[in-house]
Amino acid sequence: MAQRWYIVHAYSNFENKVAEAIKEKAAATGLEHLFEAVLVPTEKVVEVRRGRKVDAERKFFPGYVLVKMEMTDEAFHLIKNTPKVTGFLGADLKPMPISEAEAQRILHQVQEGVERPKPSISFDVGEQVRVSDGPFASFNGLVEEVDEERARLKVAVSIFGRATPVELEYGQVEKL
Repeated sequence: MAQRWYIVHAYSNFENKVAEAIKEKAAATGLEHLFEAVLVPTEKVVEVRRGRKVDAERKFFPGYVLVKMEMTDEAFHLIKNTPKVTGFLGADLKPMPISEAEAQRILHQVQEGVERPKPSISFDVGEQVRVSDGPFASFNGLVEEVDEERARLKVAVSIFGRATPVELEYGQVEKL
């Protein structure tokens, strides 16, 4: 029987522990050959906390773990009896594998996120922001352009009563 991708539903915020537990239980019971991959799809994001940029990981699908496995009774019970696992995605309590194309799309999304960390904050044109860093710190402004590729904004800052366009990084402004 071929190995296919299944989605395991776990308690939120316990995805990594569930993935580790599945790998450990498979190794302990000698069923490693049934499991090709166990992963929690995540991407790296840049968050601004207290005015500092911080690299963080964000889960694509909170509460879910992807497992590439050969579905046998032993493998099914190994996962079902893992703590913090509520079951498989599927209909009528029967695990349904996802297509290989869907799995590849998710894995590609993970790979892309690793190569290019995305900022977790998004800004909209016309949004009011406060400059938190640089020579214009504590000035308020209006977002005129958003460059998501470079994580930069063009903000109209009022200097001496005139709106002056200033180019800033996402980390230099905060939402009001």
